[in-house]
Amino acid sequence: MSCYADMLRVLVATPSVSFKEEAAAAFLGKALDGLGIKYSNLRGNIVAINAKSNPSKPTLALDAHIDTVPANEGYTRSPFDSGEDPEIVYGLGSNDDGGSVVAMIAAFKEFYEDDLPINLMLVLNREEEVSGPDGDRWLYGPDGPFGPWKEFPMPDWVIVGEPTGMKAAISERGLLVLDGLAEGISAHAASGEGENALLKALDDISVLRSHKFTRISPTMGEVKLNVTQIESGNAHNVIPDKCSFVVDIRPTEQYSCEEILSELQGICKSKLSARSLDHNSSATPEASPLLKAVKALGIGTYSSPATSNWTLLRQDAIKLGPGDSSRSHKADEFILVSEIEEAIDIYIGLIRTFYGNTLE
Repeated sequence: MSCYADMLRVLVATPSVSFKEEAAAAFLGKALDGLGIKYSNLRGNIVAINAKSNPSKPTLALDAHIDTVPANEGYTRSPFDSGEDPEIVYGLGSNDDGGSVVAMIAAFKEFYEDDLPINLMLVLNREEEVSGPDGDRWLYGPDGPFGPWKEFPMPDWVIVGEPTGMKAAISERGLLVLDGLAEGISAHAASGEGENALLKALDDISVLRSHKFTRISPTMGEVKLNVTQIESGNAHNVIPDKCSFVVDIRPTEQYSCEEILSELQGICKSKLSARSLDHNSSATPEASPLLKAVKALGIGTYSSPATSNWTLLRQDAIKLGPGDSSRSHKADEFILVSEIEEAIDIYIGLIRTFYGNTLE
């Protein structure tokens, strides 16, 4: 299995910041060639399906992302140098999400030539860190390559690879960012006239801070809301006629993003605009065969506070991968080789248990 750690070392040395993943995709394509796996490069996403796939069978996808955030200034070593430690792989993207990428490749290879009761797909996608238009948003979307009579089947289930310590996230908060705009009437500050947009915004911010959403998630609790930015005025002696602010909201599965926007607009005088309504919260259905397989193997479960590509999917899914999310997007990112090896074994066992359950 050390060859997959070596694969990750080369991947780390290949810069793949979001929107610039071409070299990483090319490297992974060559790696799959070396393993005898046929694949397609679709807008910079690497997609493969097992050799004995059949359109009549349901499909399980292994889905991990190949892009990274930019390296921050805190690195004490090169972010593209994995080091020579045989037990640790250092570098940008090693933990998020290279460990999942190589472990999923290894698990996919294990079953690639087998005649399974399901189809097994490998999806190595781009633009996850920025929720870009050409990654999973396109692949799983209505205009993408997945679906009946298309190049690849639309998956019925998805295992989303992210650093979870190989515990299965069975729910995940969504993300809703709102831009608020309060408008007033400009005037000289000494005149006692005008209509102060800043004060209007502060009134709405107070209302937002005290608002409680009534539906409570059994796994995630309440919807979380924080006002994170505010901007107004251009001079000390001018009543501002505009004030903008930003609201960061982390939904649960009890509310869609559209429902939250509608509810908050109903209590605010400021105009609220959503940057995106796509990132709804996700939760694995209790009857999902994925969840049954997780429980059968005794894999721990939890609710994830972090957002991933899961928010873009409509399939039954879990989030499961090697590494620790606390290392993601931090200087001197790393993953242990033992974590990758453990992940490969768990992925293989989970896939085998999962397709065994689908025959019951």
